Amino acid sequence: MSDFVMVAGTWLGAWAWDEVAEELRGAGHTAHALTLSGLAERRNTPPAGQQTHVRDIVEEVERLALRDVVLVGHSCAGIPVGQAAQRIGDRLRRVVFVDANVPVDGESFLSGWPSDHVRQAIDDHGGYWPPLGPEDYAGQGLTDEQIARIVGGSTPHPGVTLTEPAALTGPLDALPATYVKCLLDGDEPMPAVAAFLKSDSWELVTLDTGHWPMVSQPRALARVLHTAVARP
Repeated sequence: MSDFVMVAGTWLGAWAWDEVAEELRGAGHTAHALTLSGLAERRNTPPAGQQTHVRDIVEEVERLALRDVVLVGHSCAGIPVGQAAQRIGDRLRRVVFVDANVPVDGESFLSGWPSDHVRQAIDDHGGYWPPLGPEDYAGQGLTDEQIARIVGGSTPHPGVTLTEPAALTGPLDALPATYVKCLLDGDEPMPAVAAFLKSDSWELVTLDTGHWPMVSQPRALARVLHTAVARP
C-alpha cells in the first residue's frame, strides 16, 4: 500500500480530495490532501511564490515521514508537484498528473498559451487570480450541486505562483509517472505532456469526464490512482 499526497489545482484546497481520499483509504492506502500556501484555509499565510508551493509539498512528505509516496497533482498543481517529485528522492513511488500542467524548466504556468487576460486579472485583483463563476464549469460533467461545491470552496489564487518559472533538477521524463487525461476537457494532452509520454517511464490513462474528476468522478479517479501504484 502507498502514501498518497494529493494537491488540487487553481483556487482549490485539500477539501477537493475528500471523496477520493476516502476511497483510497478504503483500499488500504494512506491519503493526505494538502492545501498550498495562500489558498483555502491557508489564504491568510504570507504571500506565496511557486517555489513556496514546491516546499509545501516536500515539507509535507518530510513532516509525515512518508516513504512509499505517490504525489498527485491536478491542473496547475502539476507544476509544483512535478518539481517536488524530483526533490524527494527515493521516497517517491510514482507521480500522477491529473489533467495537469507539467513543469518545463524555465517556464511558468502562463508560458506558451494566450494568457494576457489572466495576467491582467491578476493585476486588477491585487496579485490574485479570482475564481471562476458557475457558468465557467459547464460541459465538464459536473452536476449543479458539484459546481456549487467547487465555486463555494474556491479562493483567489496567488498570482506569483502562476508567473514564476519552474526549476527542474533533472529530466522529468525519467520519473515513473501516470498522466490522466480528462476527455471532456479535450482529448489530446498538451504538447509538453505529449513529449514526456514518449518515455517508457510514463503512461497515459483517460477518464470520460471533465477537468475536475475528484469532484465529478471521485470513485473512478481513485481506481485510476490505485491501479497506478501497481505499475513497476
